[in-house]
Amino acid sequence: MFNPSKDEVRRFFCEAWTKHRQGSVLTALETIAVDWIRQHPEYHAELSDTAAALARDYSIEDGRTNPFLHLSMHLAIAEQLSVDQPPGIRAAFLRLVQQRGDEHEAAHAVMDCLGEVVWAAQRAGTPLPPDELTSRYLDCLARRATVD
Repeated sequence: MFNPSKDEVRRFFCEAWTKHRQGSVLTALETIAVDWIRQHPEYHAELSDTAAALARDYSIEDGRTNPFLHLSMHLAIAEQLSVDQPPGIRAAFLRLVQQRGDEHEAAHAVMDCLGEVVWAAQRAGTPLPPDELTSRYLDCLARRATVD
C-alpha cells in the first residue's frame, strides 16, 4: 500500500508544480495534482519553494489550511470518483455539482464529508467497520446535496 511520508507528499506536489511551470512532461498523477494546484492560486508561492514547504509546520493554531493536506484530499476524492468507490460517490458528487453549479465547490463539499468521517473515526478511538464508514460518508454527501 502507498503510504508516503509528510516530506514525500510535499515534495511530490512541489515537484509537480515545478515541472508544470517548466513545461516538463508530467505523470498521470502529477497532471491531476497540477489541475488542482492551478485551481488554488493561494498555494502557488508555497509550492514554488520546496525547502520552505518541507520546513513549515501547519498547525491548527495558525488558522490556515495545510495546502498539502488539502491537495491530497482533492487527489483522494478524484480517485474515488474515477472508480466510483465507495459505490454511489460519483452520483452523490454529480448531485452536488448540480446543486452548487461548480465542480470545485462540489469537491470541497465532498472534502468536508471525508474530513468529518475521518475525524469521527479517529475520535471514536476504535476502528469503525468499513461499511459503517461508507454509510456515514455517503449519508453526509446526501445531506450536503439537500441543504443550502
